[in-house]
Amino acid sequence: MLGHLDGRFESADAEAEHRIAVLYQEFGGPLLRHVRKSTGNDLQWAEDVVQETIVRAWRNSARLQWEPSLIWAWLLTVARRIVIDGRRRRSARPQEVEPPEVDMMSVPDGSERALSAMVVADALRSLSEEHREVIEQTYLRDRTISEAAEILGIPPGTVKSRLYYGIRALRELLRDKGVAG
Repeated sequence: MLGHLDGRFESADAEAEHRIAVLYQEFGGPLLRHVRKSTGNDLQWAEDVVQETIVRAWRNSARLQWEPSLIWAWLLTVARRIVIDGRRRRSARPQEVEPPEVDMMSVPDGSERALSAMVVADALRSLSEEHREVIEQTYLRDRTISEAAEILGIPPGTVKSRLYYGIRALRELLRDKGVAG
């Protein structure tokens, strides 16, 4: 396999380049297949890992032992570490997304809520004072039936009755205004 790489060349750079070319020819395919499993079958990422592994082999060519089994083990180790580093980088950084087009973005302006509040306030003013008071105490001031009864000076049963009929009248007023369905 790589036995013919043990001979000496005139130039160290030429020797390294030749070894890397042979290394890629002999181990590029198997390494890519192996790395694809580690990257969840992400071909682009796997190709990047193989390329980076070969570049690191080229940088360290003077220190590598060029025996096929040793170089294969070295390539697998380097590729595994590159994949692990990639996973760490991806988990530490939020995934990039394309920004939405400005024309397509909706900007909440609060006008819908303000308009609804105005319509409800107008409808509340149309209710009788007794119905408006119990709705105000229970819904708007978030008080219990008993608390509202104590504040208004009426029995809890009366609060319940006025609340029932007040809400019913309020729904009817809102339906007439086209707000409630």
